[in-house]
Amino acid sequence: MSILLILGIILVVIIIIILVYFVYIYNSLINLRNRVKNAWSQIDVQLKRRTDLIPNLVETVKGYAAHERGVFENVTKARSNLINAQTVKENADANNMLTGALKSLFAVAENYPDLKANENFKDLQKQLSETEDKIAYSRQFYNDTVLMYNNKCQMFPSNLVASQFHFQEADFFEIAETEKEVPEVKF
Repeated sequence: MSILLILGIILVVIIIIILVYFVYIYNSLINLRNRVKNAWSQIDVQLKRRTDLIPNLVETVKGYAAHERGVFENVTKARSNLINAQTVKENADANNMLTGALKSLFAVAENYPDLKANENFKDLQKQLSETEDKIAYSRQFYNDTVLMYNNKCQMFPSNLVASQFHFQEADFFEIAETEKEVPEVKF
């Protein structure tokens, strides 16, 4: 065999290896992008569940605390913002607003011992608490998936493929700065 034939075979093998690696990188970017979408839909499901529970909770508390109109309006407005949110940032902002409004609602509920003993209220509060836990887990999973995807979009050599095919980095689901503060306990 001649040297040219051997060099030609080696060149073809190298090109095939490069093409296979390129396809692998492209497919892994697609896989991660789809995981990000899936993780976001899991958050969306839990946020929907929470927004479905809120009207029942508000109506239950309203019966006991009719004069706390501002709290109910804030919860309703925050719920509406969450339902209408389109982007990750809008969802995060609306979620933070709703969390604050729910804290106010539960603070009002603390002033009504009969309400706290009401089975319907306790059940709604339990369901909401479970949903909040699922949301927290879903957020963590989403952010972990976004981290893997964004790393793949930024790291060499996959960043070459990502930029060539317009893979955009995903946004993290972040909480408001006020939520990061440690609560102050006073006796």
